[in-house]
Amino acid sequence: MSGRGPRLTAASGSVLTALALLGGCAHYAPFPLDPVPPLAPALTALPGASNTASYDVAQITALALQNNPDLRAERAKRGIAQAQLLQSGILPNPSVSGAILPLLAGAGSITGWTAGISQNIKAIVTYKSRRRQSGYAAQQVDADILWQEWQVAGQARQLAIHLISAERSRPILAEAFDLLSRRDTVLQQALAARNVTLVAVAPTRVALQGARANLLALDQRELALRHQLNALLGLVPDAVVPLTPTIDLPAFDPPAIRAGLAGLPDRRPDLLALRLGYAAQDEGVRQAILSQFPDLIFGAQASSDNAGIINGGPSMTIGLPIFDRNQGNIAIANATRAQLNAAYSARLAAATGQVGAMLSEMEQLQDQLNLVRRDLPAARLAAARAARAFGASNLDERSYVDLVTNRYAKEQEVMTLELSLRDRQVALQTLLGAGLPSVETLPAPYVADAKVPQP
Repeated sequence: MSGRGPRLTAASGSVLTALALLGGCAHYAPFPLDPVPPLAPALTALPGASNTASYDVAQITALALQNNPDLRAERAKRGIAQAQLLQSGILPNPSVSGAILPLLAGAGSITGWTAGISQNIKAIVTYKSRRRQSGYAAQQVDADILWQEWQVAGQARQLAIHLISAERSRPILAEAFDLLSRRDTVLQQALAARNVTLVAVAPTRVALQGARANLLALDQRELALRHQLNALLGLVPDAVVPLTPTIDLPAFDPPAIRAGLAGLPDRRPDLLALRLGYAAQDEGVRQAILSQFPDLIFGAQASSDNAGIINGGPSMTIGLPIFDRNQGNIAIANATRAQLNAAYSARLAAATGQVGAMLSEMEQLQDQLNLVRRDLPAARLAAARAARAFGASNLDERSYVDLVTNRYAKEQEVMTLELSLRDRQVALQTLLGAGLPSVETLPAPYVADAKVPQP
């Protein structure tokens, strides 16, 4: 019994050690896909929704940022980046080797053995660089997500103002259709009684068809816009999203925008993401250069031969850089860094050019809108006089219809130019992040040491 005690104790210790190692391992758990589409049945079912009767543009934007399905999927990339950052900080495990050499023949009397432990040193040489690279990559994911949030917010704003503008234009189009419809009814009765000719009826009928086509096109466009907005918010297509009749957008100051163009690279998340990607690749170049040095493995070994003689001591293995000096990977890393440098320069040029172009386009649209607005009172007055003159039989049918439809065309032209101007404003403010989360909201520490690509 006494002889078995130490053996049992050693065996028990080995079992406990094995169980402890297994306890620290990850275990598989299923994560099945959900076959049910994650679409809310109503606006009130969305997280962050309120019980207000209608939502303004800012509220719709906030709901889109919180509930957009694509943004949820994009934000899930943070987990991958953090896992990669964790992996970059883990050194490779040391290697343990051993062998049992039973006596098969000869003068020996016992079983020989050999044991050793070793560690690859190259992973330690590139450790800091790999950590920095993974840190930049994780921050790049955060910047990319913020840029996607800006895009979703811009889409929400644009869809909301298009829907509000459509509702505003409906009364004008309906008024034109109703007026021409009543006139057409009267003319059809007169034509049936042979009191007017088909030539007199034709202008009103043509104008009526045009007014009907405008109303139908507005209905089709509004339904498509509502479906797009519902999809952006994560709602079923038929959900109702009531909107306020007012359009609220962040303050717009073109002179301040032009003055701040020089600081655009520090405010745009997409430019910041490219800078971080460039910084990560710069670390990749550093690692490729460090990796051209030969593999170096340090360790210790011990052995016993069949005669019971025990030897032990340090060991070292070094690779000979005769054929592979990592020159291929260095070339790839340098070429990739050069490509990212060019991509950053191209995006910076495009970003600056877009802002300048949109400001010029907005100035042109504003001038055109002022011109049409100046002509609108005259068109309204001419239509009112035409109605009175036609009622007094002092104006022919064609001239009456032309003057009335010209008034409604001018009204519609004003609304179209106003919408185009707001479209440019929303697009420009999306590029600049006006009223949106800024890069200061990103996790710190941030890009203080991220290199700016140099041409």
